[in-house]
Amino acid sequence: MLAYFVITIDTEEDDWESWQRTESSVENVQQLSVVQQIFDRFGAIPTYLITYPVAVENSSSQLLKKISERGGCEIGAHCHPWNTPPFEEAITNRNTMICNLSRELQYRKLEKLHEIIVDRFGITPTSFRAGRWALGPGVATSLDRLGYHVDSSVTPYFSWTNLGGPDFSKGLPFPYRFMPDDILSEDPQGSLSELPPSIGFLQKDFDRCASTRRWIIERKLPQFHFLGLLDRFRMLNLRWLSPELTSLKDMVLLIKRFLSKGYSFLNLMFHSSSLVPGKNPFVRNEEDLRLFLNKIQTLLAFAAENNFTFLSLTAAGQTYQNGPLVKPVPKK
Repeated sequence: MLAYFVITIDTEEDDWESWQRTESSVENVQQLSVVQQIFDRFGAIPTYLITYPVAVENSSSQLLKKISERGGCEIGAHCHPWNTPPFEEAITNRNTMICNLSRELQYRKLEKLHEIIVDRFGITPTSFRAGRWALGPGVATSLDRLGYHVDSSVTPYFSWTNLGGPDFSKGLPFPYRFMPDDILSEDPQGSLSELPPSIGFLQKDFDRCASTRRWIIERKLPQFHFLGLLDRFRMLNLRWLSPELTSLKDMVLLIKRFLSKGYSFLNLMFHSSSLVPGKNPFVRNEEDLRLFLNKIQTLLAFAAENNFTFLSLTAAGQTYQNGPLVKPVPKK
């Protein structure tokens, strides 16, 4: 079976969850040149999903433009509504989720981000991820209107409702086409494609694991205790294909589980701020950074050794749409 490996990087400002309107530092973006060397070594084409401050700042946009112009990456869009004009809403936790804004304001923010990327990079972005995973029908409708092809905002098996965001606990772990007004349902005639970050269980039966996890959460049991015990005893292990959250061993196991189920698209994700120690919770010091980069390099080597095809996010969406591909059949 052919397998496709996508790398999506939320390329954003340094200020983790500070919700600043302006004057956001984007110094971490300069460190992308380090990880880009790893990508180049394996012929991987990352997709840098960039925020408005990254696009506006000359140093960050010029670095990324050089990589893009030589064919080393794709540039996509990543909207943080709190620092994307127009600034009309109050800064609240709820309003950091773009899906909670009025549809008209959602569109104007996405349009402004789209326009600045076109202006600074001379390209038309066609891939997108919502900041804080806040995809909703209004956002999807705006993306469709602006000519986007593929989204990567749905986090299968996770709900963000406790933060005021969307519920993706029944989201699909493989690519699908959808209509903007129904973002979680497959529709062969859908105008947009969803290529979610690869999130799944190390166990064989994804549906059963997901149902068990939802049962624990919905009954308001002390979920961290119960889920922690199930995880520790390797009975229910939900993992992200991300060097920020998952060990190298478990990422390899997750890939093998995806492939055994016929899920041939793998989407590795992380944040650009993880390349500078102390800029986010995932990489705290130089040793963490060394281990972080080693995870990426070793995982790409594993993918190359197993003849995976490296694709950008938009190319993966096109490959999925054009096929011929066999719809994955979940295996128990």
